Amino acid sequence: MRIVYVVPGPMGSTPEGKAELERRGRLLREFASPETEVDIIDVAQGPASIESMYEEYISIPATAELMMEMEAQGYDAAILGCFGDPGLDAMRELLTMPVVGPGEASFLTAAMLGHQFSVITIMQSVVAPTRWQVRKAGVGEKLASVRSIDVPVLELARDREATLERMIAEGRKAMEEDGADVLVLGCMTMGFLMVAEDMSKALGIPVVNPSRVSLKVAEMLVGARLTHSKRAYMTPPKLAIGKVKGSGELLVAKGE
Repeated sequence: MRIVYVVPGPMGSTPEGKAELERRGRLLREFASPETEVDIIDVAQGPASIESMYEEYISIPATAELMMEMEAQGYDAAILGCFGDPGLDAMRELLTMPVVGPGEASFLTAAMLGHQFSVITIMQSVVAPTRWQVRKAGVGEKLASVRSIDVPVLELARDREATLERMIAEGRKAMEEDGADVLVLGCMTMGFLMVAEDMSKALGIPVVNPSRVSLKVAEMLVGARLTHSKRAYMTPPKLAIGKVKGSGELLVAKGE
């Protein structure tokens, strides 16, 4: 099977970003089963990092266009490479191959692993959106809390050990003060720091890595020959009848 991980922003626009893109690609291939081919690609335009709803929204149009291109190239599934799952519903409307949102996949996995889970995320600016995201996934009753370490995305990897210490500290508070028995890493950069195992060892509870889980869910869906319901995620009418050819043209339909 062929799976593509789409980063909704221009990560590879700098030498450092290109190296990070390649590193994440290597990790994804390590996560994957031997028969799975995994590619990673970034969008040419958009926010350098996503730390607000505004940045999520402006990332969606270019990501949707690239997702459609990837399906046309024959990929079996796609992963929307941001924990906030920006535009996930829209991607599923546009595509027939499975599209996995790491946030949604992580919440549903955490809900299976314990009675209550907490999300450890980056900034206070994404705490409220993450709470809504959990409710939208249908597991709001299992959410114990959303806690932030107050470190921007682009600074998480500068001092891995300091970041890990903050995450463990907030994870411990989530357990002792909020009643969490499972934790979720609420950022893809956190996931690719490979700290979930360290946190789980320090705290003694499961810690869900969205980078790994989203790939395994994509593999499962393809292997089970399942994709999202087109009754739930209907193809946009203008696109369905051929009035427009791509997501960009949906803004101005022909003849209108």
